[in-house]
Amino acid sequence: MTVALAWLAAEAHALDRGSADEELLLPRLGDAGVFHAGVPVEFGGAGGDVRDAINVISNIAEYSLTAALVAWGQRTQIEYFLQSPNHGLRERWFPTFLNGTHAGATGLSNAMKFLGGIEKLQIEASPLNEGWRLDGKLPWVTNLRKNGFVVAAAVELPGAQPFVAALPHDKAGLVRSDDLELLALRGSNTAAITVEDVAITTDDIIHSDARSYLPRVRPAFLGLQCGLSIGLARASLNAAREQGAQTRLALASRIDAVERELGDAVQVLHDGLATNRFIGDAISLFRIRIHLAEIVHAAVALELEASGGRAYLLEHNADFSRRWNEAAFIPVVTPSLSQLHGELQKHAAKTAESVAA
Repeated sequence: MTVALAWLAAEAHALDRGSADEELLLPRLGDAGVFHAGVPVEFGGAGGDVRDAINVISNIAEYSLTAALVAWGQRTQIEYFLQSPNHGLRERWFPTFLNGTHAGATGLSNAMKFLGGIEKLQIEASPLNEGWRLDGKLPWVTNLRKNGFVVAAAVELPGAQPFVAALPHDKAGLVRSDDLELLALRGSNTAAITVEDVAITTDDIIHSDARSYLPRVRPAFLGLQCGLSIGLARASLNAAREQGAQTRLALASRIDAVERELGDAVQVLHDGLATNRFIGDAISLFRIRIHLAEIVHAAVALELEASGGRAYLLEHNADFSRRWNEAAFIPVVTPSLSQLHGELQKHAAKTAESVAA
């Protein structure tokens, strides 16, 4: 892991701008054992649980949010297969997922919004003699490595329960777009997927009942995503402390306060994951995700304040400009803060109705 972090520190700007060889990123992380964290030993992992994977993603995010976003996509896909009754998927894909030669792309952002009634599923199935035919589009998916990927997608099945499927890159009718023109994180292999007359069978099904499966994997989906905020906030707070030691001693107490706030939020996140509380209490997890985004905002603001005018001089503080752009991604990654606040408002309205009744 140490060697990988040193490489990320050297390549962080190139990964952010998209000028690095993005095909090297996933195998580098795989060679470092990143994707073994929290995976049972019997499946080739290092043991532990999803909290260990969050810690690893947080460490990566201190150096490069692009790399952490890719690691999140890969490790989230691994979690989907860990919680799938389709053991064949694990046997087929885990060796290459764990070593990073195949990419796991979580296309379930749409599905998580579907759970909250925010939008409809964007892929629809129709029956075939032995399986289903799929059509639709996923407009934004990360970690679609050009050398090979498997994307998870929730599928609407008219007249029946929606399901979750695994779609390999070489399925006939599945087309990856060019990389999206992102403001930052351009080395993350983020693109759109078009699904046109794609045939699948039961071998490709992650779970046959998306409505029962998605709430069970949502804590891992969001918990691993929280690792992005945790690592980025730590990086900015460390930079703020380093800059402040030279020029802004008055900031020390404010940096301490935000660090304590971050530590408390991480502890609450880990405690909830350890007890599986978030499966039935998604609202608490939404609040943590929102709070961590607020902490990121406070951390990068402190880094700016500590750096002063030097923050605008790339020769002195290029890392700050990268982290500033990275921080702009945290509120919009699905589910976005506006979507999460909407869920909180709906929950508050239902609670008020229940009390009134």
